[in-house]
Amino acid sequence: MSNIKKPTRIGRWLLNENRTKDSTHHQTHPWWQVMCLTGVDYFSTLGYQPGIAALAAGSLSPIATFILVLLTLFGALPIYRRVATISPHGEGSISMLAQLLSWWQGKLFVLCLLGFVGTDFIITITLSAADASAHIIENSLVHDWAKGHEVAITLVLIALLGGVFLRGFQEAVGLAVVLVVVYLSLNLVVIVIGIQQIIENPSVLANWQQELFTSHGNPLMMVAASALLFPKLALGLSGFETGVAVMPLVAGNPGETEDNPAGRIKNTYKLLTVAALIMSFFLLTSSLITTVLIPAAEFKAGGPANGRALAYLSHKFLGDGFGTVYDLSTIAILWFAGSSAMAGLLNIVPRYLPRYGMAPDWARATRPLVLVFTAIAFVVTIIFNANVEAQGGAYATGVLVLMSSAAFAVTLSVRKGANASIAKTSMFSVITILFIYTTIVNVVERPDGLKIASLFIGSIVAVSLVSRVMRSTELRVETIEMDEMAQSFIAEDVRGTVRLIANRKQAGDEQEYFEKEREVRDDNHIPESDSVLFLEIQISDASEFVGKIEVQGVKVSGYRILRAKGAAVPNTIAAILLDIRNHNESGRYPHAYFGWVEGNPIQYLMRFLLFGEGDTAVVTREVIRRAEPDPNRRPGIHVGG
Repeated sequence: MSNIKKPTRIGRWLLNENRTKDSTHHQTHPWWQVMCLTGVDYFSTLGYQPGIAALAAGSLSPIATFILVLLTLFGALPIYRRVATISPHGEGSISMLAQLLSWWQGKLFVLCLLGFVGTDFIITITLSAADASAHIIENSLVHDWAKGHEVAITLVLIALLGGVFLRGFQEAVGLAVVLVVVYLSLNLVVIVIGIQQIIENPSVLANWQQELFTSHGNPLMMVAASALLFPKLALGLSGFETGVAVMPLVAGNPGETEDNPAGRIKNTYKLLTVAALIMSFFLLTSSLITTVLIPAAEFKAGGPANGRALAYLSHKFLGDGFGTVYDLSTIAILWFAGSSAMAGLLNIVPRYLPRYGMAPDWARATRPLVLVFTAIAFVVTIIFNANVEAQGGAYATGVLVLMSSAAFAVTLSVRKGANASIAKTSMFSVITILFIYTTIVNVVERPDGLKIASLFIGSIVAVSLVSRVMRSTELRVETIEMDEMAQSFIAEDVRGTVRLIANRKQAGDEQEYFEKEREVRDDNHIPESDSVLFLEIQISDASEFVGKIEVQGVKVSGYRILRAKGAAVPNTIAAILLDIRNHNESGRYPHAYFGWVEGNPIQYLMRFLLFGEGDTAVVTREVIRRAEPDPNRRPGIHVGG
């Protein structure tokens, strides 16, 4: 063992988990405080949403925003209230779909969804940092020296964010409350001043109305055009997935258990509802005042209102002093929005990929993942030149795909539920169709989001499959439980050598076991005086990676048989052999007997990777070799025939 290379000091630091992080217990908080934590992501979109909406929909922005609000209150909110009911421990809609779909198609579907999660969260980091940079650059105090350095400033902000997580990050609910309260209060001041300006100068409202009727004719045409345009405003829908992801932080009723967290679910309803109502108010009012009071040219790339419409109004009507305070508040909340996205990635990737065997060992540690996500954010920022509007399509694609998947999962859940009704199923089906329509329109109009998501999906699938191959020879077992008869079989042979004949069950009758025993004894010269056991493994779900093995003992015409289920035959056999060795006090290790297989070895390798079976003897030996470094303590593997 002395030749094993020890990790370097940097390696130990990277792979050392944050010791202050408690992964088994979450301190709970009142629902309104947790709402502020989710609001750091949700409410921060006010920093860029009004400008993006005005640029995308023009004079129709307020009407398109109103349609978006309707979808928020009567589409997204009911969907995620249902998600909160079904997954009260923060699993979210991805977990719901993972439970509804099985085998490899379920795993691959989840991997694709994780690609869109990566798109959503990475673009949240880069877009938020880019918008924070825009607020820094357009501030009159630093404009002269900061102008033209958008990419550099954004990269610095992302690097600092990564540094926070490399040092160790804890959810600061108290800080989130302060940031959200201050930010929303400042936005409320700007909106009140904006409405006051419209009242004092009614001509600006008249000009907007005239432009509407000139460009779009009657109100019916305006609504129809807005219905086609509102998918471009989909950034205002972000935050719901985060809302259910933080459910473990929501305090429930005193004394309630994790098995029945009724209070937590009820309080999460309040969280989602109040957040949606607050955001709907700010979306509508901000869309109106920015569209009416800001000339269209100011929203274009390079314009002072591009990506920062409300900040533009705060400087214009309240002066640079208030505007600077507003900028600082916006920068702070956008910064924290990136933090919540990074925390989401660090929570989601270890939650799914290691369970599937589709992540390398270092993916369990926080710091290597932070470096990977930070590097990806660097690349995305450079590709998009730190442009807020250019990243809007990619962000919206990630958000909409997740919401569409949630709507689809809820619809399937309602349809299969005990209290399913045609009315309820139809309602959720319509909502699902609306989200899918919005997603398709967004992808057609701005395909860059799908391209980025495809890169994430391709990378995740490739890394996951490579990891699955590399980890395929692990034991892949959590526990082994043997029934009373199986234990008695082992106990009968424990004073001698436990000999197990691996058998692929066919007819399962006396003739099968008679012929198999005779063949193995002849090939391996096993004395007739030595008793043997048969070991039969049935594949449960080859797409699973780890699980519990239950061994059942049965007798067929005097032949003793151990039967078990597992995700992969060789790994299950190896785990059972090692378990028998560990409980054998005589010092004699078990021996397993296999027959040679005939055929292309590559074909058997693929069968093992995909279906959990193949050249069983060779793979079983390799699994044991990896699990037990001491050759003298390894169970014996014999191949005859």
